[in-house]
Amino acid sequence: MTPDSGAAAPPIADTARIALVGNPNSGKTALFNALTGSRQKVANYAGVTVERKEGVLTAPSGRQIRVLDLPGTYSLRARSPDEVVTRDAVLGKLAGEDAPQALVCVADATNLRLVLRLALELKQVGRPFVLALNMFDIAQRQGLRIDVERLQAEIGAPIVTTVATRKRGLPELLDKVEALVDRDALSGDNVWHEPSPAEIRAAHAEAQRIFKLCVKPPERPDTMTGKIDDVLLHPVAGLAILLGLLFVMFQAVFTWATPAMDVIDGGFAALIELTNTRLPQGLLTSFIADGLIAGVGSVLVFLPQILILFFFILLLEDSGYMSRAAFLMDKIMGGAGLHGRAFIPLLSSFACAIPGIMSTRVIDNRQDRLTTILVAPLMTCSARIPVYTLIIGAFIPNQTVWGVLSLQGLVMFGLYASGIVSALLVSFVIRRVFWRGAVEPFMMELPTYRWPEPRNVLMNLWTRARIFISRAGRIIMPLMVLVWVLSTFPYPPEGATGPAIDYSIAGQLGQFLAPLMAPIGFNWQMTVALIPGMAAREVAVAVLGTVYAVGGEDGETGALSTLLKNQWSLASALSFLAWYVFAPQCLPTLGVVKRETNSWVWPTVMFVYMVALAYIAAFITYHVAVALGAG
Repeated sequence: MTPDSGAAAPPIADTARIALVGNPNSGKTALFNALTGSRQKVANYAGVTVERKEGVLTAPSGRQIRVLDLPGTYSLRARSPDEVVTRDAVLGKLAGEDAPQALVCVADATNLRLVLRLALELKQVGRPFVLALNMFDIAQRQGLRIDVERLQAEIGAPIVTTVATRKRGLPELLDKVEALVDRDALSGDNVWHEPSPAEIRAAHAEAQRIFKLCVKPPERPDTMTGKIDDVLLHPVAGLAILLGLLFVMFQAVFTWATPAMDVIDGGFAALIELTNTRLPQGLLTSFIADGLIAGVGSVLVFLPQILILFFFILLLEDSGYMSRAAFLMDKIMGGAGLHGRAFIPLLSSFACAIPGIMSTRVIDNRQDRLTTILVAPLMTCSARIPVYTLIIGAFIPNQTVWGVLSLQGLVMFGLYASGIVSALLVSFVIRRVFWRGAVEPFMMELPTYRWPEPRNVLMNLWTRARIFISRAGRIIMPLMVLVWVLSTFPYPPEGATGPAIDYSIAGQLGQFLAPLMAPIGFNWQMTVALIPGMAAREVAVAVLGTVYAVGGEDGETGALSTLLKNQWSLASALSFLAWYVFAPQCLPTLGVVKRETNSWVWPTVMFVYMVALAYIAAFITYHVAVALGAG
């Protein structure tokens, strides 16, 4: 049969898969959020702890497009785990992952110099891509003159100007992407390979040539950025402002979060009371109320504080200030023997030590890298927040100092500062005692200041909340079931007069270890909490909630903080805080150290020195507090 000349065109494929790739701070995630909205999910890549963000959108043609947001990178010559994932995704080498049919190279239009080298590498890969000049409105305001047509010819790929935060240019971008997908073929052979030093220099020279050819200096230079940097990068005023910002951040963690925490705490207390009232007393009711609800609820109550902390971090990152903070800290860190590039890993460790340790791959020198790995866990990760806020809320009065400052916030700031100072001191000792050598200078390009986009900040906060809640479900809940079992069985023998929990496995284990921890003021409940806390630090709070819920007698009711205040001395509470400043890392972190160093020596060294520091700090804190009458 001869086809009808008026027949319709072949149907468009139902789905397509694309990936966003670009430099850090290029607005790539903002573009991802603008394209996919709430239709996105976060997981981990197979075999690594690098985050995997994928979303779905429907193009004007009706085609479903899966969008993968790849970690930021400056080059396919991967130097960190994040960059390895990006390189392998671009090359189609990710295990269990389909290769993207097209790429979107996202560029900061105000800072094209760095992304041009990446675009040239993508051209070598042969996979079709489109260059999205993001933040184009800022480039126009600055008077930058970008010859888009010439740039398009030089890199051999279509170009679209976008403003992700305003959703400008998205229809044109999707049209270009669909055109690339419909080709259903690579744009050329993959000739990319790990470049030699000579090839790297040649690539830089070619990128510089294209930049000078296609981008002209702004007619209206951004003098405001320079004026702001004169203040924020001042060696004295800049550091004072940075410390002030951190101080405000930790004050806010307490003062802003209190109302929401009270609501969550009240909700779980009501749920426990409802469970105990409506269900018959027995093993099942104890399991639900004391094991599940009390355990998980004692951790989820700290969600508002964690979100407030991430809120500040996101604002600092999106505004461009975080890079300035790295610049300010460079000299201080260099004096302690840390490489300038260590700032980003250490900063990442405030959220979690795992990505911080993994990102040390950007440090070429092995000794510099090992130093950073060994001290990264001393930075106060978000998993410590539930422990800190529980103890501070129970034992530190909720009052103001000098009429405006929260005393609880001051203590929290002091704990964070202790972690930072201890990391600097330990790195100083490592570099001066174990190995010596000059630290390489730190070089980075400062991004343009910009207003954080509220929608982008809110979506990232929502992602953090989902991850925290998911962690509570996947890790904390199973552990709480285990702790409840250990705290409940075996039953006390007939005629026993003490609390039932004293006869349980957890009680016996805690009492066995109690003499070892008695010199630092720990009771057996505190000792028991440390053991499952090795799986995840915040689990210690949930363990205390379960242990005291199971062992409560004489009609003890109320929040966990009230129970602790009634049963712990102030000296013991301060000792517990001191322990957690230096507490040994969770098992996943030790596993990552082993994988990153390819040896069990360094995770063993890390565990031993952190246990020693934690014990010494807790011992000194406890006995000083007792001497001052806080026992």
